[in-house]
Amino acid sequence: MSRTARTQGEIRRFLDIGAVQVAELDLRGEEAEAALRPGPGSQPVTHGEVFLLVRRDGLPVGTLLGRVPEGADPTTALAALARQAHVQEHVQEQEQGRGRGRGRGQRQGHDTAEAAADAAGPPPPLFSSVVVATRERAGQLTRALDSLLAQDHPRFEIVVVDNAPVTDETRDLVQRKYGERVRYVREPVPGLATAHNTGLAHALGEVIAFTDDDVVADTRWLTELAAPFTADPELGCATGLILPARLRTPAQVLLESHGGFAKGFTPMTYDPQDPPRDEPLFPFTAGRFGSGANMAFRTEVLRAVGGFDPATGAGTPARGGDDLYGFVRVLAQGHRLRYTPRALVWHHHRETWADLETQAFGYGAGLTAYLTAILVNRPALLPAFLARLPRGLSHARGLTAVRDAGDAGNSGGAGAGSATPGDHGTRTHPWPRRLSRLQRRGMLYGPVGYLRARRAAGGTTGKASSGGRAAGGAR
Repeated sequence: MSRTARTQGEIRRFLDIGAVQVAELDLRGEEAEAALRPGPGSQPVTHGEVFLLVRRDGLPVGTLLGRVPEGADPTTALAALARQAHVQEHVQEQEQGRGRGRGRGQRQGHDTAEAAADAAGPPPPLFSSVVVATRERAGQLTRALDSLLAQDHPRFEIVVVDNAPVTDETRDLVQRKYGERVRYVREPVPGLATAHNTGLAHALGEVIAFTDDDVVADTRWLTELAAPFTADPELGCATGLILPARLRTPAQVLLESHGGFAKGFTPMTYDPQDPPRDEPLFPFTAGRFGSGANMAFRTEVLRAVGGFDPATGAGTPARGGDDLYGFVRVLAQGHRLRYTPRALVWHHHRETWADLETQAFGYGAGLTAYLTAILVNRPALLPAFLARLPRGLSHARGLTAVRDAGDAGNSGGAGAGSATPGDHGTRTHPWPRRLSRLQRRGMLYGPVGYLRARRAAGGTTGKASSGGRAAGGAR
């Protein structure tokens, strides 16, 4: 069969993927009373397939993919699945002899300190800045800002960076609807990293959080994302959980069935002084740490490393990698990075096959572009990178490998449901070879794209000042 015929077959199978309802269910109290509600942007649950976030007393603990039979009560059916999955997870943890909350790269002493801090109650969060980079998407921006203004964090500001605007729509929206509650900054130079550097230059908070204009933030998102900085003075970066706001199109369902942007429900601390034993490529596997739609930094640390490289990120020839660059720069300076699944945002995934093609190429390009940026800006890391290169090539092949629909436990059949709370992203649909090829092609292009972007930017390396303009851009 020719490659063209295979691609056409993949697209036909892709178009047959059905929509999945998105909902969240909170198991409350000792009797585990269940409260079910639709996800942001979703309709109330009826019968059929459901992607479910399970909460325990308001806190996210896992996801599952379940099916509500026709005529059944959705809350009753999904609560039974959630309780069963929760029990299975608890038994597995006991058998493996591991406690909840242990993360890769965590030191035992640090775990003990965190446990003591949890028992004593959360400390007051630091004053925080939230930066949202945007470009000509006022409708989505409104949804994001409304959720940010509903945060329960006691002390924070919101800065909107309008990146290379063509119209005044974003400025008019912010000034007309939000007034002094949201600060508006215009950045004429395109590029997401540049926009984030502009936000960094204008931020007043001790912690600076970044999210996108296509998310809805959970009410406790900022509080949970900022809290680790108070608990750990050596922490330089924190990332959080990203779940789908809706799964209406085949593209959204396919992406989420292969994990989406989620990094699981186990909190993890990555410590350069105690590298995770199960990640010999650390810290160059930065994609495991989190994503740019849900990340925060200690402001002084991010400024000290020069912010983000403006030759990376969406809106530049590099196509991406700005967030990964930031993670590695902070770790390379000796600071820890914390992944906390309690800090949740709901992301509106791209909706079409063409979007997935663009995204696959961009992810591949961003991966190698960020690695190029790291080695150009921090040549002292070259020996460590070369030592890891053989394993890195193996890892790269794994990233683009074609997944079999059954390799992670197919949960899309006629059964009631599957997946434990910690097992996000069961692969219910095969990953198209076309998308894997595009990602590999992007990986080959990434260094070239980065060097082109760097040349266009005049060879700058991403310095961000503590005040005044530093750059612009958005997805």
